[in-house]
Amino acid sequence: MAYVDLNPIRSKMAKTPETSDYTSIQHRINAAKKTQQPNNLLPFVGNPRQDMPKGIAYSFKDYCELVDTTGKSIREDKRVYIEEKSPILERLGLDSEQWLILTTEFEQHFNTAVGSENLMRQFGIHTQHQRIRGIGKAKTLLKHT
Repeated sequence: MAYVDLNPIRSKMAKTPETSDYTSIQHRINAAKKTQQPNNLLPFVGNPRQDMPKGIAYSFKDYCELVDTTGKSIREDKRVYIEEKSPILERLGLDSEQWLILTTEFEQHFNTAVGSENLMRQFGIHTQHQRIRGIGKAKTLLKHT
């Protein structure tokens, strides 16, 4: 989601997530300003727990911080660097360099599936694929997930 929500920023069509037209993050931010949840988007339901409602297992606040931090880090004039990790990155077991590769080069590395090496191998068995494009990148980028 962050990859898609940051496309207008990377393509210089918008300066911030809240000004990036037709993105889910802009839609969510506008709804949040009215203390609402968009009806057509899966809600953020917080951390995983028993009897979990249907939705995305992260908080909306953490997701906004993640998108904002990632967006601030993607710059042509400097090597990518994030001073502080977002709490969500820590929970995912990713460092800032891994996350930035995933959000800026996603389509270059993954095609039919994405996930840890183990999950991609399981996917290959399930779908009877001999080779899964991106398994090498998954091994290096998602080794702790």
